[in-house]
Amino acid sequence: MSLSDRIEKLLMSVQKPVRYMGGEFNAVMKDPDAVDVRYAFLFPDTYEVGMSHLGMKILYHAINAREDAWCERVFSPWVDMADLMRRDGIPLFSLESRTPVREFDLLGITLQYEMSFTNILEALDLAGIPLRREDRTEGPFVICGGPCAYNPEPLAPFVDLIALGDGEEETQQTIDVYKRWKAAGLPREEYLRMAAQIPGIYVPSLYDVAYNPDGTVRSVTPKPGSGAPAVVRKAMVADLDGATYPEKLIVPYGEIVHNRIMLEIFRGCTRGCRFCQAGMIYRPIRERSVEHLMEMAEKLVSATGYDEISLMSLSSGDYSCLPELAHRMVERFAAKRVKISLPSQRIDTVLTDTLKETQKVRKTALTLAPEAGTQRLRDVINKGVTEADLIRSVTDAFDQGWSAVKLYFMLGLPTETDEDVLGIADLAEKVRRCYFSIPKERRAPGLRITVSASVFVPKNDTPFQWAPQLDYESVVRRQQLLRQALGRLKGVDFKYHAPDVSYIEAVFARGDRRLGEAMERAWRLGCRFDGWSDQFRYDLWLKAFEETGIDPDFYATRPRPTDEVFPWDHLDCGVTKAYLLREWERAQRAECTPDCRRGCTGCGMKRYPGACEGR
Repeated sequence: MSLSDRIEKLLMSVQKPVRYMGGEFNAVMKDPDAVDVRYAFLFPDTYEVGMSHLGMKILYHAINAREDAWCERVFSPWVDMADLMRRDGIPLFSLESRTPVREFDLLGITLQYEMSFTNILEALDLAGIPLRREDRTEGPFVICGGPCAYNPEPLAPFVDLIALGDGEEETQQTIDVYKRWKAAGLPREEYLRMAAQIPGIYVPSLYDVAYNPDGTVRSVTPKPGSGAPAVVRKAMVADLDGATYPEKLIVPYGEIVHNRIMLEIFRGCTRGCRFCQAGMIYRPIRERSVEHLMEMAEKLVSATGYDEISLMSLSSGDYSCLPELAHRMVERFAAKRVKISLPSQRIDTVLTDTLKETQKVRKTALTLAPEAGTQRLRDVINKGVTEADLIRSVTDAFDQGWSAVKLYFMLGLPTETDEDVLGIADLAEKVRRCYFSIPKERRAPGLRITVSASVFVPKNDTPFQWAPQLDYESVVRRQQLLRQALGRLKGVDFKYHAPDVSYIEAVFARGDRRLGEAMERAWRLGCRFDGWSDQFRYDLWLKAFEETGIDPDFYATRPRPTDEVFPWDHLDCGVTKAYLLREWERAQRAECTPDCRRGCTGCGMKRYPGACEGR
C-alpha cells in the first residue's frame, strides 16, 4: 500500500480530516523531477491556524514562482493524527504531494509564537529527522524565520539556519546557495558556512556562548575560522510595491481562522509602543500604493471568490491613503458583496470616513486597543492616546451604526498599580455611556462590549526587555480584581488569559541556549500544542525545568540590569540597543516619545539603505 493510501485510510479515524487532504483550489503542483530544489514549509500549528498566516502565503508564492523549486506546505498534525501516524509508522508529509518531509532539501519553519516551539520538535520527530543539528548527516536543512527568530537561542541546538527580517529575498538566496553547494558536492557543514554569508542569515552552530558566574551571558562570538559575522543584521525589503505578493491564494475546503483575503497595505510601524516587539522589529514603515493595492485586490477576488478583504498591517488606520483606499475598494467590490474590514485599530486614528465606507456592505465588530486603563500607564508604554481619543472613536462608531466593540488591554505592565487595573473597568463604563448618548432612533440594537486583558510578556528587542514579568500570584489577584469590577457592568464581557501560559512564554522570549534542554525534556514528557488551553500542561513544564536544573524565574520574573549582555545582542533587528535603553528610561519617567513620522527619534533604522526615505 502506498503512503498516500495509508494516509487516506487514517483520515477516517481523525477529527477534521480536511486538515490533511491537500488538493485545494490554487494549490501549486509541479513535477518533482523537473525541479532542482524541494522546499517544505512547516507552520508548527494546525492547518486552520497556519493557512491563515500571511507570511506563509507570501513565501509559498515567492518560491513557487521559480521554475527550479517547488514549495509544499506542512502543518502540525493534531494529537489524534500524530498518535495514529506513530502507531502506523507514517512519517510527517507534505500536503501537495504527500512526500515525507525528510526527503526534502530544505525545511523552512516560521516562528510566530514561543508556545509553538515544542511543536517543532514534535514535527522533526514525526518526520524521522534527528532533533539535534549535530546528529543530522542527511535530510533537509532546517531554516527558521519569523518574529521569534530575533531570539532563537532556545532553539539553537535543533536548527541549522535562522533567517532574520523580510523573507522575500533571503529565502531565494538560501535556495540559490543550496543549489551551488549541492552542485559542488561539498560536505554538509559547508552549506552552513556558505549560508552565513547571506545578509540576514544566522547560523547558531558557528557561534560560541560564554556565561558569567551568575548565569548571565558574557558573550556570543563567532567561532575562530568560521567566517560568520560578529553581528547579523536583518534583511529588509525597501520597496513593497516591487516585492513579490501572491496573485492567487489557496482556498481551503474547510473553515480556517481567517477565511478571507488578507491584503498587506504597509509594513512596519512608527508609533513606538514600548511593549510591542512587532513595532520594533518590522521597522521602517513601507507603504504600498493605492493603485498597486487595487490591482492586487482585483486579482485575488477573481482568483478566490472570497467575500471579504482585510486591510492588514500593524496599525492599518495609519495608512496615509486609507480613506481613499477604502472608498475605492467599496465602490469597486460592492456589487460582488465583498466586505472591506480593518483589524485592531489605534484609538487616536481618525476613522470616521473609513468606517462609513467599510460599513456599506456589512458591519463587523470594531476592535480598539487602549492597552492600559489610565493615562499615566498609557504614557509609560508610549501608547500616545488619551481617554478623549477613545470616547471620540467609539462615539463615532456608535453613531455610524456599530453596536459591538472589542477593547484590548494588558495586565502586569511595568509600574502598573491597582488603580491602573480598575481604570480598565472605568473606561469600559464610559464606552457604555457613549452608546446610550446616541439617540435611540440612530443607534443599532444589541450593545456588546468585550474587554480582553492579556498578561504582559516582556519581549526581546523592545524597551521592556529589561522589565520583569509580574509574578503569578499578583497576576491572578489583578485578574480577579478586574473581573469583579467589570461584573457590575451590563452588556460587558470579560476575557482573560491564563497566567501560566504567559509565564512559559516569558521564559522563552528572553531565554538562552540552555533552555534547549528543558524544551526537549518537556516535549519528551508530552508537551505539545502549548498554545492550546486544552493541551497545555503547566505541571509538565515545571517538571522539565526541575529535571534539567533550570530556574524559570531567572528568565521570566528577574529584572535585568541595563548593562546585561542579552542572548540576542549579536542579532541586529534594526533598532539599536541604545535607543531601546533610552526608551526604557523614558518609560520609568512616564515620558512619551512622538511618532517618528513627525521627526526622527534616532532608533537606528537609517543605517539600512532605503530605510526611512523622505523622513
